[in-house]
Amino acid sequence: MSRRVLIRRVSVGLLAGLVLGTLISEVTYRFLDHGEERAPQTIRLTIPPGTGLRVQQGQSEPSLPESMTFVVGDVLVVHNADSVNHQLDPLFIPAGSSVSLKLASAGSYSAACTFQPDRSFGLIVEPGLTLETRLFGILQAGIPMAFLFVLYGVFAFPAKKAATG
Repeated sequence: MSRRVLIRRVSVGLLAGLVLGTLISEVTYRFLDHGEERAPQTIRLTIPPGTGLRVQQGQSEPSLPESMTFVVGDVLVVHNADSVNHQLDPLFIPAGSSVSLKLASAGSYSAACTFQPDRSFGLIVEPGLTLETRLFGILQAGIPMAFLFVLYGVFAFPAKKAATG
């Protein structure tokens, strides 16, 4: 196989792999888009009246989730509409007041709380989706496919030798 044919096959294989990787990654992103690409926002959680009494009786408050998912930079504002003081790990929330917590780093946290019967509240903080994240996904799909296309193009179809006559 001539050097020129080899370079052409490698180039076409790399291009085909990256194009296919881009298509797969972007179609999947669009299909599974759940709004991760959003600006940080303020999210409110209200502890309803009577929650302290229900927790004391071992019952959960149906309107309060066991965990919440956030994006880095979100601010959680907890409003205590109950007549009992509550706590969410570092936050002390007196009855009838509100406090806020800025979620600055990604991770999965279990916060001690007084408004759940099991005394635990899950905070899941996900990193925001960036262009860098999407490019990483494209390369993760495209490079292996490009490698396979190159191998297939070079070894599965060896170049035909020109007939001499």
